[in-house]
Amino acid sequence: MEIIKQVAAYRPYNQQEENDKIEILKQLQMQKDIFSRDNRIAHMTASAWVVNHDQTKVLMIYHNIYNSWSWLGGHADGDCHLLEVAMREVLEESGLKQVRPVTNDIYSLEILTVDGHEKNGDYVSSHLHLNITYLLEANEEETLSIKPDENSGVSWFTPQDAILASTEPWFQQRIYNKLNEKLTKNKYGG
Repeated sequence: MEIIKQVAAYRPYNQQEENDKIEILKQLQMQKDIFSRDNRIAHMTASAWVVNHDQTKVLMIYHNIYNSWSWLGGHADGDCHLLEVAMREVLEESGLKQVRPVTNDIYSLEILTVDGHEKNGDYVSSHLHLNITYLLEANEEETLSIKPDENSGVSWFTPQDAILASTEPWFQQRIYNKLNEKLTKNKYGG
């Protein structure tokens, strides 16, 4: 499976990614339903760190379940082509008409804890998202729109303000800060 090769070839940025890579690979190889929410313990998701052309702004949504500004992304729902999942989710959640990968490579990976919550009137038990993140680019002049069943805001932030806009300390410290550091250090061409 291509995603297993991609995760295996991915060079971790820090200890969090080193540890999470080992577990994500193990789950990809062991679990038959890892790309489905039917696996109620852990399943694959894809996220995107969406930047404008000159990488001075990051696109965030105000996520209704988490009551926080956050990156965009979602469940694989049976699709093992996670870059395509990330791109589709960005278009659905933001109202953007176009988005493109800055690189087709994995930008980041992480295991995310999801607390139990209500969604569409049903209780969803606590579980793990085995998440692959991609760096995507969009036109900041394009019209944005919310997806009312998932978010109540869509906006561009400076990379630092994106961190500050989040009300989730773990995401601020361990995820968004890391994504911005990588953006600065690697200076991806737009």
